[in-house]
Amino acid sequence: MARQAGLDAPGTLHHVMIQGIEGKAILRDNRDRRDFVFRFGDLSKETGTPILAWALLRNHVRLLLFSGSPGLALFMRRLLTGYAQGFNRIPYSGTLLTRLTSFVGFV
Repeated sequence: MARQAGLDAPGTLHHVMIQGIEGKAILRDNRDRRDFVFRFGDLSKETGTPILAWALLRNHVRLLLFSGSPGLALFMRRLLTGYAQGFNRIPYSGTLLTRLTSFVGFV
């Protein structure tokens, strides 16, 4: 059975966790971290998605954000597709990301 869409009205608070497949590193070095931060910063401005906090660890990333008018799904799809393509600058075979989890809260 397909997963049902979560609550995603503009302004909804989300705690998002992105993990590497099988615990593998998704942020290998400072260049990867810088690329990820610039990507979500630029995309945040472009989509009107305020990011309140983030944590970048070797094998996962956590974001605390309010969804903008385009919605969380579009924001994350653009962020992660672009990042995965950049990640492949060093030959990498297979799936990079395994899970995207979003916890919804209300303010």
